[in-house]
Amino acid sequence: MAKFINTRKAVAAIEDLIKEAEDKLILISPYLKLSKDFKELLTYRNSKDKITTIIFGKQELNPNEMKFLEGLQFVILKYNQDLHAKCYMNDKQMIITSLNLYEFSMANNKEMGVLIDLSDENDKMLFEDAVKEIDYIDSTSERFKFNTATPQETKTEIRPKKKNSPVSKLENNENGHCIRCSKSIKLNPLVPYCKDCYKIWNKYGDEEYLEEHCHICGTEKDTTMLKPTCYPCYKANKTKLEFNI
Repeated sequence: MAKFINTRKAVAAIEDLIKEAEDKLILISPYLKLSKDFKELLTYRNSKDKITTIIFGKQELNPNEMKFLEGLQFVILKYNQDLHAKCYMNDKQMIITSLNLYEFSMANNKEMGVLIDLSDENDKMLFEDAVKEIDYIDSTSERFKFNTATPQETKTEIRPKKKNSPVSKLENNENGHCIRCSKSIKLNPLVPYCKDCYKIWNKYGDEEYLEEHCHICGTEKDTTMLKPTCYPCYKANKTKLEFNI
């Protein structure tokens, strides 16, 4: 059955939740400013090539926070301007609490929450219902792009729309672009990622996850594993793409 936790227990429980996370770790906190201990935990997890998704929404990240998170290859940072929920989950446990992942709150505020354990039969339905809401928040949040703009500005600038993008005609042995980082790679619409980005994508394998670049021309366009090219490039190379080049 779900357990009540106060501020001190919540901080310790979140630390344990991060330490014990296996494939999945999602941290949802409107305000975000990590303590030294939490930075160490995320750095350790990142060194194991394990993905962490962090969703925030109520504050512009300061430069030091940006620099730290940008240096973690396996951290996916998302922004949601309507976010007010605070929830932390791994493969087996979840903490729903009033506590932000914010250093000052952890040291000074009076908080409370509940710890839900999937291994407890009494918690199973509650855990599954909460996961559905977490999935919804995750899917409706914007991928945060590291730059000097505010989160609000970033949200509108993440994937700029261009009316006129270059159209590339495919040639034999032509290079393509990774649809996530735009790195030059072998043209292959079946695997339109560089080695590093494919490794990250393959953790979840979501073929409809929104990426940022056309596999053929490399311009910033909404693409996915299933549709890795912008429309002009697809139209110009439709026959070759349908036969997997």
